Amino acid sequence: MCRGGGDQEYAWSVRRIRHVTALRNFGARDTFLPVRNFLLLSLGAALAVAMSCVQPPPSFETAAPPVNTPQVDVASDSAARAHLIDIRLVDPTFMVDARYATANNFTGAPLPGYESHRVLLRRETAAALARVQRRARNEGMALKVFDGYRPVRATLAMVEWAERTGQQALLRDGYIASRSRHNLGVAVDLTLIGGDGQELDMGTPFDTFSSAAHTANATGEVASNRRLLVLLMQAEGFTNYEKEWWHFSYEVPNPLRFDLVIR
Repeated sequence: MCRGGGDQEYAWSVRRIRHVTALRNFGARDTFLPVRNFLLLSLGAALAVAMSCVQPPPSFETAAPPVNTPQVDVASDSAARAHLIDIRLVDPTFMVDARYATANNFTGAPLPGYESHRVLLRRETAAALARVQRRARNEGMALKVFDGYRPVRATLAMVEWAERTGQQALLRDGYIASRSRHNLGVAVDLTLIGGDGQELDMGTPFDTFSSAAHTANATGEVASNRRLLVLLMQAEGFTNYEKEWWHFSYEVPNPLRFDLVIR
């Protein structure tokens, strides 16, 4: 039977990814031609049926919070230790690529406050992200996490970099926040990887500061991959920031800002 709603949109996106992968795998030259043709026709028919039974894909109209959070005092390190947790202690299957602990980020240098290749989040946010990971793994995929909690000093270093390099427009246009949800431990930057360990094609690299990275600004396979990531995250309460396909936030009561060094 055909059903409507968010679950059907999620299923549509999962089927789309599986069909694209299957079409690639069955394109090898040494595949027996009649068998390959039969499989391609079968996959095409299955995709047509699946698409006819679903509502149109989501339009990413869910409003994201403003890029800058309200002014909140920085909490003590002891409070940070009580509220933050390493995501791999919650689920050791997360793949972590902590970009700001390395020179492989837009500033070209590790950021202050990142002294270990770890990703921390508020405990509530980490628990929700672990549920997303279980959903992804059930579909043969997994999450690759670039950043979570970000010390206040690192955010200030980003702002200083933008001003020093004459790129203040990144602050004005909402690509770099002066008071980030990352400072609260409720925002996460991530992508999806397939069963082969490779990142799904999202159209741009992480931290691309242009309209090409706007979540809805994509077509074809890239649009399907972004849509799947959004649906997986939305299913557990995360909200996407529409200018960055990789950025999601999770609401918690009484959020606090932290400047705890990640060690």
